[in-house]
Amino acid sequence: MNIIEEYQKKLTTPEKAVSVVKSGDWVDYGSFTGQPIVLDKALAARKDELMDVKIRAVTAVRMPEVVKVDPEARHFVYNNWHFSGLDRKLHDQGLCWYSPIIYNELPSYYRRFLDVDVAMIPVAPMDEKGFFNFGPQVSHTKAMLEKAKIVIFEVNPKIPRCLGGLEEALHISEVDYIVETEWDLPQIQPVPPTELDNRIAGFIMPELVDGSCIQLGIGGMPNAMGKIIAQSDLKDLGVHTEMMTEAFVEMVEAGRVTGARKQIDRYKLTYTFSMGTQKTYDFLHNNPSCAIYPVDYVNNPWTIAKNDNVIAINNCVEVDLFGQVCSESSGTRQISGTGGQVDFTIGAYHSQGGKSFICLESTYKAKNGEIKSRINPILTPGAIVTTHRAMVNYVVTEHGIVNLKGKSTWERAEALISIAHPDFRDDLIKDAEKMGIWRRTAKLA
Repeated sequence: MNIIEEYQKKLTTPEKAVSVVKSGDWVDYGSFTGQPIVLDKALAARKDELMDVKIRAVTAVRMPEVVKVDPEARHFVYNNWHFSGLDRKLHDQGLCWYSPIIYNELPSYYRRFLDVDVAMIPVAPMDEKGFFNFGPQVSHTKAMLEKAKIVIFEVNPKIPRCLGGLEEALHISEVDYIVETEWDLPQIQPVPPTELDNRIAGFIMPELVDGSCIQLGIGGMPNAMGKIIAQSDLKDLGVHTEMMTEAFVEMVEAGRVTGARKQIDRYKLTYTFSMGTQKTYDFLHNNPSCAIYPVDYVNNPWTIAKNDNVIAINNCVEVDLFGQVCSESSGTRQISGTGGQVDFTIGAYHSQGGKSFICLESTYKAKNGEIKSRINPILTPGAIVTTHRAMVNYVVTEHGIVNLKGKSTWERAEALISIAHPDFRDDLIKDAEKMGIWRRTAKLA
């Protein structure tokens, strides 16, 4: 095969490429920063010709044109595996629907259950062997493309070439249409850590040892951890994380990360997607110290557990006195998704010397200005249980850190109340008594 001739045969305009989409089709848009721009716009222009085109995506960072042009969601039905702030707002308007997942299982959903009529994703330019690199999101991409009846690539020279790993590219022989474009990747600025974030991070730092293998979630507290680690004297840290962020780049630049003590993917920073600034994307481009893998490898709890001393750090919305964790909804309102929290909570615990941490500020300010506790007798009615109470290892607030493994219901209540905001502890004790999970002899430290 002459790959240059093949490329030219498949090269077309966005309008011609999206002409293959039919009413009723399932169309996949890819994930994170790897979602189409010119193809989305061309598909939106066909609104009046189409009905009930169902679209799947993950964490939109730009307003999809297909949603913008269809405010009644009659022509395009936009579904999402994990909400961004934008997706959350669209959901509130009835323009986006959430699809629940256990993230490490997502490729298997495609291979076992889902239909994909058309897949359209941005990719880096074709290399000399005829392969298109998926850029900073492998996730479930290969599984999605395997099921797609038609594959359309939006080639963008500004997409970094992220080395595998596994399943990070597709050959031109498996592509149906190619369009060319050029746009900058979205810049996701790190959330500045607050004083409370730093206090929470301070409780976790003593749990790290030389050679710890780190996973960080998204938000101010994980960013605080990254900065504190970068300024520490820890040695030979490893990285095995769902999301590659600028915090890890800072840790590498500070000399904290070598990967020398990892049991798998030694010397490699292992991840499945990245969202960050240009600094992060430049760091990843053609970097042989980084390895991007599909999520059924990175987030598989038994893969995670193969490394020793895994430290998994994730945020949540609220915790109840039984230890149930909600990380994705505010009552019935979906605000994010399960993500990899369950995967890494299980994986880190089964790692030799590993630990997982669920982090939250003890209070928040409601819209009416009232201060409310994030540790509650029961979860807010309608709240989604993201992480089962028996899975939870450590819970951390700005008031302390407690382990829940092996604890009875009364011990859990006592531990969690001890790290709740002091203003709410007496009421929480009364509620625990009413629910039968408080011993009269129990005392708080």
